[in-house]
Amino acid sequence: MKISAVIIAFNEQKNIAEALESVAWADEIIVVDSESSDRTREIAEASGAKVFNRKWEGFARQKQFAADQAANDWIFSLDADERVLPALRKEILALKDGDPFYDGYKIPRLSIYMDRPIRHGDWYPDRQLRLFNRNKGRWKDVLIHESLEMDDGSKTDNLAGDILHYSVENASHHHRMIGERYAPLAARQMVDDGHRTSPLKIALAGPAAFVRSYFLKGGFLDGLPGFVIATFAAHHAFLKHILLWELLQTDRDKT
Repeated sequence: MKISAVIIAFNEQKNIAEALESVAWADEIIVVDSESSDRTREIAEASGAKVFNRKWEGFARQKQFAADQAANDWIFSLDADERVLPALRKEILALKDGDPFYDGYKIPRLSIYMDRPIRHGDWYPDRQLRLFNRNKGRWKDVLIHESLEMDDGSKTDNLAGDILHYSVENASHHHRMIGERYAPLAARQMVDDGHRTSPLKIALAGPAAFVRSYFLKGGFLDGLPGFVIATFAAHHAFLKHILLWELLQTDRDKT
């Protein structure tokens, strides 16, 4: 089978070259750039990728647009801050040489945090459906945590090799990501999905998230990075619930 690797990007000049190099095995590479102001497009074009410039419309829509531009039905979706590790490349090449029985494949994602691979807690294995037949599924159009929605009756399997993920630069970056992006988008998505909250839920959200990440999912095995991740998980849970409360109050005042 032939595979098109697709990457969405915005101001990723520091990451895009290594991401592209890690999918050099693909039969085609497509980059959808969201009007970057740095050298992302130039670097991608120099690597031989097909580059499309498109105004940002959200993660799911950008990724769906990228898949729609591909020449091949089999799509491998990678983010610019991710890399395909050798073991995963070997698995995918073996699939390319055969006739895949499944319609999609979930891949574990190994994040690097505080210069350490995180193998426990909420962050691993963090399986992502990234290799798929585009005739069997589409990206679900949501505000946050975009994911593929496969057609009824589709079959998926798990691969063992990892995608390496460099999502967080440092603690201050992590804090900004939660406050400026993840918590506000999560709260808005919760409103859209009909969720509600209460003072009790707001009070318990943070401690519950910490206990789940650090104790129940073994985050303590990752040392100090595991503790920091669990603490930020608690902050995110608290913040999205208080933001949800504010949004609900605002909506109630308008009626």
